[in-house]
Amino acid sequence: MSSVTSSLKVTRNYKFRLYPNKEQESQLLRWLETCRWIYNTALAQRKETWERERRTVTRIEQQVWLKEAKKTDEHLREIHSQVAQEVLFRVERAFAAFFRRVKNGETPGYPRFKGRGRYKSITFTQFGEGKGASFQDGKLRLSKIGLVKIKLHREIHGTIKTVIVKRDAAGKWWAVFAVEKELTQSQANNGPAVGLDAGLEKFAALSDGSIIENPRHLRKTEKRLKHAQRNLSRKVKGSRNREKARQKLARLHAKIHNQRRDFLHKQSRRLVETYGLIAVEKLNIKGMVKNHRLAKSISDAGWGEFMAMLEYKAAEAGARLVKVNPSGTSQECSGCGMDVPKELSERTHYCPYCGLILDRDVNAARNILKKALALEAA
Repeated sequence: MSSVTSSLKVTRNYKFRLYPNKEQESQLLRWLETCRWIYNTALAQRKETWERERRTVTRIEQQVWLKEAKKTDEHLREIHSQVAQEVLFRVERAFAAFFRRVKNGETPGYPRFKGRGRYKSITFTQFGEGKGASFQDGKLRLSKIGLVKIKLHREIHGTIKTVIVKRDAAGKWWAVFAVEKELTQSQANNGPAVGLDAGLEKFAALSDGSIIENPRHLRKTEKRLKHAQRNLSRKVKGSRNREKARQKLARLHAKIHNQRRDFLHKQSRRLVETYGLIAVEKLNIKGMVKNHRLAKSISDAGWGEFMAMLEYKAAEAGARLVKVNPSGTSQECSGCGMDVPKELSERTHYCPYCGLILDRDVNAARNILKKALALEAA
C-alpha cells in the first residue's frame, strides 16, 4: 500500500466514574424523576393530540409548553435548562424511530412511558467554562449541582461536545463525554491482509490459521445469575432486602458487560494494529438473534459491538475493513474453489477434489479474504 494523507472527523465516547456526595446524589435523583415526568408528559401530549386532532405535536410547541410550565413548577425550575430541553429531543427521536420502523415494515414498537426508576440519565448539551458542564480543579462542575468528584483515568483527546450523567442498575454514577476529534493519517497500515470468520464455537477464526477463543462471559456466570434472580424473586416487593438482591443481580450483569467490552476492545485493537486489510462478513445480526436457540450465544459473543469497534479503530489505525457477502464461504473449498457441502456439526473441511484438509472456520476465513481481495481489485 502507498502512503496516504487523509483527515477524518469522528466522535468518540469517554466514560468515567463519578462520586457525588449524598447531597449531590439526592439532587441528581430528583432531576432524574423530574426529567421522567417531562418525558411522560410530552409523550402523553403527542399521543392525546394525535388521537383527538390527528396531528403531531412538534418539539417547538413542547418547548413553549415547558417554558410556561417552569413559571409555576419549582421542580422544573430546579434543573438546568439544557437538561430539561434535551428530554424533548429524546421524545422527538423516539417518535422519529417509531415512524421509521413503520415505514420500513418493521415491528413499530410505539414509544413507552417511563416507569419509576426507568429514567437513568441526564444530558448537558454544552461543555466548557460558563456552560452547563466543565472541568474545575480536577472535578466535574455541573451547573446547579456543584463540583462532583470524577476519576479521570485517561486523557481526553479532542473537543468535548456533550456530557451525559447516568446512574447504572447497581447505583453507580458515570459521566460519558461525547468528544469530537480529527484523525489525520499520514501513513497507511502496511500490515498483511487477513480474513475473519466470526463464530460461536470459536469467537473468530483467521485466514492465517490463528484462532480467537470464545470467552463465553455470560455462559460462565449463568449459574450465579440464575441463583441471584431466584433470590430476588423471593423477596417482598418494596423491601430493603429486595433492593439489596436487585443490586447484587445488577452488579453481576455489569461485570459480564464490562468483561465482554474489555475483551472486544483488546481483540479489535490487536487486529487493526497487526493487519493492514481485514475482511469480514456482512452479518445480519438482528435477523440471526431471532433464532431463539442461538440468540443468547450470539448476544454473549457481542459480534455487532465487535464489528463496530473494528470499523472505527481500523479508520484510526490506517487499516482497511472490507465487508463481503458471506454466502458460500463455509461450503466452498478455499484451495480449489469447488463446492463441498457439509453439515454445521462437521468442524473439519475435507475437499475430495484437491485433498485440502483444515478447520472449516479457517477455510471460511480464507474464502472471505478472497472475496475481499476481489472487491479491492475490481
